[in-house]
Amino acid sequence: MSVNITTRPGPKSQAIIERDSVVMTGALTPRYPFVIERGEGARVWDVDGDEYIDFAAGIAVTSTGHSHPKVVEAIIEQAKKFIHIAGTDYYYDVQVKIAEKLAAIAPFDEPAKVFLTNSGTEAVEGSIKLARWYTGRAHVIAFYGAFHGRTMGSLSLTASKVIQRDGFFPLVPGVHHVPYNNPYRCLHGREEAACRAHCTCADYITNVLFKKDVAPDAVAAIILEPIQGEGGYILPDKRFVQQLRDICDQYGILLIADEIQSGMGRTGKWWAMEHHGVQPDIVTSAKGLASGMPLGAVIARQHVMTWPPGAHGSTFGGNPVSCAAALATLELIENGYMANAAEQGEFIKECLEEMQTHHPSLRHGRIDGTGLMIGAELVLDAARTPAKELRNRVERIAIDNGLLILGAGESTLRFCPSLMIERAAVQEGLERFEQSLTQAEQEAGLL
Repeated sequence: MSVNITTRPGPKSQAIIERDSVVMTGALTPRYPFVIERGEGARVWDVDGDEYIDFAAGIAVTSTGHSHPKVVEAIIEQAKKFIHIAGTDYYYDVQVKIAEKLAAIAPFDEPAKVFLTNSGTEAVEGSIKLARWYTGRAHVIAFYGAFHGRTMGSLSLTASKVIQRDGFFPLVPGVHHVPYNNPYRCLHGREEAACRAHCTCADYITNVLFKKDVAPDAVAAIILEPIQGEGGYILPDKRFVQQLRDICDQYGILLIADEIQSGMGRTGKWWAMEHHGVQPDIVTSAKGLASGMPLGAVIARQHVMTWPPGAHGSTFGGNPVSCAAALATLELIENGYMANAAEQGEFIKECLEEMQTHHPSLRHGRIDGTGLMIGAELVLDAARTPAKELRNRVERIAIDNGLLILGAGESTLRFCPSLMIERAAVQEGLERFEQSLTQAEQEAGLL
């Protein structure tokens, strides 16, 4: 189906964008010329009345779609009762309920305890504080390509783009970055199949880092994204994650799974770590947890989360309205949306793989992921030279074609719509994507 391209942004959108440029900080990532007026499910409308399919979901946040009636109802009902009381000082039932639910679905066999935050970056900060307190050790291992947040502690772990860190040094000391396993760009130069069969990329930690940089008994934690998000939607080989678990077990190191983007049913399971068959010691959650309301969580094994009263806290963490939204969200995810994510994600992958046969920029690129966390890498040749400018152009043309889609990594496009998205919207969105890709490839002389 061909989409009629309109002039976007329209005049109302342009006026708001101009006002924004006067008063809003210039620190935000350069934004796309879309000004939302309302949303429903996997569709959004701008202030000029133009309709879009949303494949971005607020960076994988609106897990139940825009303004789901049950989530809205939960928000309204809680707001009528009370909007805030500091959970650091007092108790309230809705906070206990969401903690009970998160403990019940924690990705490890041991009973869990929960600390609630406002956001993902705060959850990461809390997880590192907890790991240092529990182990009595100072050092943390993170991965190149990782994105864990932008506050100073989590920024110290982030290694996705130079611009995110440049100008903010000195960062928190004791952080060591190592290569992340990407079978498509093997650390040892092997082809994908050989990498998956033979590579032990985690050995870089034991054979290089522990011999030249830091002693293993000084390391508190290894933190990883089970699927790298901002780094390019990279799904590592299972053996790599299992090897990390073995290293942690051998040296008394905690394994932290940053599931801020990959958790909450997005991959067709509650947690992406379940696909690897590995249990972490601590898991961080946020994004899709409350369908867009600000809420994050540190979920840890009971024997690990034993820090004393006053060791950590948050005025707004576990806000009652956000907790109510989260309870409604998790019920919807559990009762159908998680299964839908697996089904629609498989369909998206099949369609993208079919597009590889007749789109030069997809032909040699990586199509990876699981559930509704799919990445399609655009490259220029068989050597997989990243097609960054082409990727950026596709994103912009897609807006004209009525599609919201975001990039990740050097030249990857991420497909992360709401978990409730229906097949009709998926198909329509993919048609708009392919039309946008075709136009960009024609402009680049690839077709």
